[in-house]
Amino acid sequence: MPKLTAIQIKSALVTVPDWRKTGAIITRTFGSNDFPAAIRFVNAVARLAEKAGHHPDIDIRWNKVILTLTTHSDGGLTEKDFKLARQFDRLA
Repeated sequence: MPKLTAIQIKSALVTVPDWRKTGAIITRTFGSNDFPAAIRFVNAVARLAEKAGHHPDIDIRWNKVILTLTTHSDGGLTEKDFKLARQFDRLA
């Protein structure tokens, strides 16, 4: 899948307003009530990621989960990243 241009990335970011772009990645912090809730969220993320064949970097804290997306194989952000980000947003 081709990397998105700067203009395409800017347009795609509008569809995921809680995500932030830093370099060639997008990231979002999701809050939860406690650690078990954070793990349930991560399990739901894992199911979606596995189905998509595209996997985020995941940082789990007590009541926070930080997800980071980029398409390593294509060297930057692609539509796969934004599609998966939108799916993750629907879990929140």
